[in-house]
Amino acid sequence: MQVQKLETLPPPPGVISALRAGFDVVASHVALILLPLLLDVFLWLGPRLSVEKLLGPTYAFIFQQARLGLASPEDASRLTEIQKLFNEALAHFNLTSLVSRLQTFPVGVSSLVAKIMPVTSPLGEQNIVEVPSGWLLVAYILVLILIGWVAGGLYFRWVSGIVLGAGEAGISPLRAILQTLLLSLIWMLALIAISIPVMLLLMVLTFISPIVASGAAFLMLVFSFWLIVPLFFTPHGIFLRRQNAFSSIYTSLRMARFTLPTSGMFVFSVFILSTGLNYLWSVPSSDSWMLGIGIAGHAFITTALLAASFVYYRDMNAWLQMVFENLQQKNSAPARQV
Repeated sequence: MQVQKLETLPPPPGVISALRAGFDVVASHVALILLPLLLDVFLWLGPRLSVEKLLGPTYAFIFQQARLGLASPEDASRLTEIQKLFNEALAHFNLTSLVSRLQTFPVGVSSLVAKIMPVTSPLGEQNIVEVPSGWLLVAYILVLILIGWVAGGLYFRWVSGIVLGAGEAGISPLRAILQTLLLSLIWMLALIAISIPVMLLLMVLTFISPIVASGAAFLMLVFSFWLIVPLFFTPHGIFLRRQNAFSSIYTSLRMARFTLPTSGMFVFSVFILSTGLNYLWSVPSSDSWMLGIGIAGHAFITTALLAASFVYYRDMNAWLQMVFENLQQKNSAPARQV
């Protein structure tokens, strides 16, 4: 039997073709942008769930105690500037933004407003709803994150179903939600396990030398990007191949192992496009209706990039399967007689 040579295989899926296919999918099914669009509109025009009055006095006490240990006026002035920035961030923070993908990564609904945290809208100042107690704050956090995971699972299922064709999803809604919850819990526990020792290490290095701490933080940032590429596609097997969360993580790591340069370029392209365009969408002030155009543009672009990631994942795994089958046939073929 004549075996096909590896050189005759088609080239692996390209980054540009996957991005183009993702944009074509969303252009043909504009309704896909509804979830991120509605989330941003609510965060923009709706009430702001604030924790300023609840947490403000606690953090003011922490800064006051930190100021007692400072010897020089320069350090005290620097701490005052940090406190001002922190107070401003606390005043702008909207607890409802916990439903966005920014806080529920890797599965969630992307939000532009959750990043810019406006306090005004074309309708005037946002209505503020203060969280009255710590126990209620914990309850809000758990419920909002849970809503974000559920909405993200349904959003990913919807987009992946359109990518599969004929509007058919590869996974049922209930299974999509359950596997999303499992995957998100795995991510949360892993991030907690990693972030605690990393923060402690950076704190120790900061006391030794701020320059050394900055260098270590930069190296960790570079290393984290190297880890993001294999983990970027961890949800995709759930929605395209009906895998459970553990199998989906394994498939993502396996795919990245054999396609790291190309997959890295795809992840980098998604990051550059989403981050760069976010600056464009955020140009209008929050009290101008022009921000609505930015919200719509953000919803379209992020959904298109999500669709492109599903296209790339599907095509790359199909290509890898072809390569593995070809290698298996070649290895099992009898040696030619000389």
